[in-house]
Amino acid sequence: MSTPLPKNAHISQHPCLQAKLSQLRSASTTTQQVQTLVHEIALMVGYEALAGGLSVREDGEDTSPLGYTYTRHTTTPSPQKISLVPILRSGLSMTPALSSLLPSPVPIHHLGLYREKSTLQPVEYYNNLPYHSPTASNPSAAGPAELAIIVDPVIATGSTMCAAIETLRDWGVKRIIAVAVLATRAGLEKACAEWKEGVEVWVGGCDESVDEKGMIKPGLGDIGDRLFLTIGK
Repeated sequence: MSTPLPKNAHISQHPCLQAKLSQLRSASTTTQQVQTLVHEIALMVGYEALAGGLSVREDGEDTSPLGYTYTRHTTTPSPQKISLVPILRSGLSMTPALSSLLPSPVPIHHLGLYREKSTLQPVEYYNNLPYHSPTASNPSAAGPAELAIIVDPVIATGSTMCAAIETLRDWGVKRIIAVAVLATRAGLEKACAEWKEGVEVWVGGCDESVDEKGMIKPGLGDIGDRLFLTIGK
């Protein structure tokens, strides 16, 4: 019997999501269909992740079209204290879905990471996190978010997600929600162990292992190539 998953690991059990994930796995699925399915699965996993990671608070009063006064609500943390962090390039495909779930726009900070082919270790090639905090002379400078939401379709070995978590933790975020379409069990466990008290990882499905090239079995193939029609590059 396999050991239980970490408490901060969450695998969706939604029947419709599992059906869409099965469609996404197929080699016959077109690029346009892949883009649509990743967006839809990101919405579904993101909906569950934000339900678990956010809370609601009152935010003043407003008036309905019929003239009735009602209490407005927003999230805690507020959108101004949330950052969305797609891992380039595949994380871009999930960004609109997560953005649409939040009540108002949030800063989007990109991290560029790729796996070195021989070692499968992550290499950072781009980082646009604002490392300058507000000061009296520069009050508009952006400091670290209270909550960072990492989006990346695949958690294979877990090394890339761990590198992103480490970068955001060094930046100063208090909590991280990681959202993925598919993970391996080992990758999920590794990501969850990187910062046990500060990270919650939500995925649409979980496969058992990777092959010698670090690709998930049966997995989704190279999801970046499938999303952006760069197969054979």
